[in-house]
Amino acid sequence: MHRLVPSSRVFSRSITSLSRHIQQNNCYTCHHLCVRCLSNRSDYKGKQNDGSFKHTGYAAMAATSLVSLYMLVKSLRRDDDQWSCYNTACCQTRHVVPGIVPGKEPSSAAEGESNPSQTEQTDDKTPESWTPFYKYLIVGGGTSSVSAYRAIKARDPKAKILIIGEEPDVPYERPPLSKELWFVDSALAKDYKFGKSKRENVFYEPRSFYLSPEALQKAEIGGVGLISGKKVVKLDGQQKKVWLNDGTEILYDKCLLATGGRPKNHPVMEAAEKEVQDRTILFRNTSDFTRLHEAVEGSRSVAIIGGGFLGSELACALGFKGMKVYQIIQEKGNLGTVLPEYLSKHTTEKVQESGVDVLTSQTVTDAQFNADQQVELTLDNGNKISVDNVVVCVGLEPNVDLAKTSNLEVDEKHGGFRVNAELEAMSGLWVAGDVSCFYDIKLGRRRIEHHNHAWVSGKLAGENMTGASKMYRYQSIFWSDLEPYVSFQAIGIVDSNLETYAVFERPPEKKKKKKATESSTEIAENSKVVKQSAGTSQFSTEVSKDPKSVEPKEEFNKGVIFYLRGGSIVGVLMWNISGKIYRARQVISDGCRDEDLYEVAKLFFAPKKQRQED
Repeated sequence: MHRLVPSSRVFSRSITSLSRHIQQNNCYTCHHLCVRCLSNRSDYKGKQNDGSFKHTGYAAMAATSLVSLYMLVKSLRRDDDQWSCYNTACCQTRHVVPGIVPGKEPSSAAEGESNPSQTEQTDDKTPESWTPFYKYLIVGGGTSSVSAYRAIKARDPKAKILIIGEEPDVPYERPPLSKELWFVDSALAKDYKFGKSKRENVFYEPRSFYLSPEALQKAEIGGVGLISGKKVVKLDGQQKKVWLNDGTEILYDKCLLATGGRPKNHPVMEAAEKEVQDRTILFRNTSDFTRLHEAVEGSRSVAIIGGGFLGSELACALGFKGMKVYQIIQEKGNLGTVLPEYLSKHTTEKVQESGVDVLTSQTVTDAQFNADQQVELTLDNGNKISVDNVVVCVGLEPNVDLAKTSNLEVDEKHGGFRVNAELEAMSGLWVAGDVSCFYDIKLGRRRIEHHNHAWVSGKLAGENMTGASKMYRYQSIFWSDLEPYVSFQAIGIVDSNLETYAVFERPPEKKKKKKATESSTEIAENSKVVKQSAGTSQFSTEVSKDPKSVEPKEEFNKGVIFYLRGGSIVGVLMWNISGKIYRARQVISDGCRDEDLYEVAKLFFAPKKQRQED
C-alpha cells in the first residue's frame, strides 16, 4: 500500500527545489500547486541539468501530497462554493488548480508578484470565461421566492441566494392589488402603498436590499441577489445548470422553481380586433394594476368577465369607485365554483348592492369596437353592452414552459409540475407556489392557487433545500373580502360540486334582551342547517330545535360550511367568522367521519359572554 504523505525527510529535501520550481512553472498564475506544471517543468529542467531531476521528483511528490491533503480536508468541511467536496478548478493552462473557484478573480497580491516574463508569454492565451455558480438558485420572483430565501437564511445565515424573476419589479405580494389599493387615496395607490408608513406597500423589501449577481459573488457574509426582467428558458437537472433568454448560463447546487402562473384570456377577446385588445386587461401583476388604475380615472364604465375571487373583488372595488360596472358570469352566481348554490346567489345579491350589474349564466360571444369609441360586447342571449374597458378574470394557467426543455413532469389532471410530499421534483430541484402539484398526505394530490399556500410551500421548500426533509402537512387557507358585505376564510378542498353541510347563526332580533341562562344555548336554539347534495343544485333547509320555518329571504349571518367527500370532511368554509382557522385544521386532520356535524359546527361559534342581570 502506497503512503499518501511522504516522510518528513523526503518532504524537507524537496522544499528548497519546490519553491524554486513554483516560481518558474508554466501556469498563468504562480500562486498555486499545479502537479502537471511541475512535472512538465521538471522534464524541461532535466534536459538542462540531470542532477536537478532528483530534487524535482521530490518536489512533485510533495506537491501531490499537499494537493491530496488539501482535497481531503476540504471534503470534510461544508463549503459555500460550487465544489463542496473539493475546492478545485482549472488553472489558465487547463491544469488542476486547488483553491480556485469559477467566477472568482485572482487576488491582487498574486497578480502583483507574478513573473512579467511569464505574463508576456501567455498574452496570446485568453483566459477561459467562468460560468457563475450559486449554491441556492430561485427561479421566479413572487411570494414563494421570498418565503424560501428567508427560510434558507434562517438555517444557513451565510448563504448566497440568487433570484431570477421575469417581472421588472422586486418581489411583492399580489392580494392588495385587488383589495386594499382600491380603497386608499389614488396618490398612494399609484406607488403601490396602502398606508403612509414605509412598510405599508406591496413590496416585501426595497430594491436596495437585493444585491447584484457580481456583488453577491463577493459577499463574504452571503446575501440575496436579484436578476429582474430575465426568463429561464432551460434547466438541466443533471448538470445543475440553467440558461436565460439572453444566453447567460448559471450553475447551482440547489434550485427552487416558483414560476407561478399567467392569466388566461377569453377566446373571444383574444381573437378580437386590435382596438378591442388595447382596451382589454388581463389582471395579474403591478403593471396590470397601473394600467387599470389609469383607465379607471378616465373611464365611465367597465365590464369584468369572470365571477371568481379576482373578478368579484375587482367588481366590488370598482363599484366602490362609482363606476358603471358590468360583471359577466357563466355560473349561476358569484364564486359559483366554490360556494354552494344558495350561498353563491346570496353573494350575488350583496355584490349587486354595491352598484355592480351582475349578469349571471351568460357568456360573451362577440366583441367589436363601435363608433362611440367603446367596446361592444354581445352576450349569448342576444343582449349587447358597451363599455370603455374590459377586464378578463377567467382563471390562471400554471407557467410550466420549462417542462418542454427540461424534461420535468407535468400533472395531466391538476396542471403544474408534479412533486412529492417534500415538494421535490428531482434530486436538488424543488417546486413551490401556484405551479406546484404536490401530494397532500391527508387529501391526496392537489394544486393550490392562493397566497397563503405560496408562502407556506415556499418556506417548506427553502427548509428542505437546507436539508430539513420535511413533508407538506400544513393546510393553507384562503380568504376573500367583498367589502363591506361578505367575508370568509376557507381551508382544504372547497368545491361546489361536493356535498355540503352548513350551519348558520340567525341574526339576533333587534331590541330583544336575553337572560344570562339563554346565552349559552343561543347557537343551538337560534340556528339553521342547510344541506346540498354533491353535484346537484338541489338543497334542503332544516331548522334545528326551532319550530318556525326559515323564510326564503332570510340573511345568512355567521356560519360554517363543511365540504364532504366519501362521508369525511375535506374542506371547511367559515362565513363571516374569524379566528377559528385552527379549529378547521383540526377537524380536517381528525377526519370527522360519520360524526354529528351539527355538534362539530358548535366549535366555530364563540360563546357569548355571560351578562349579569340588572
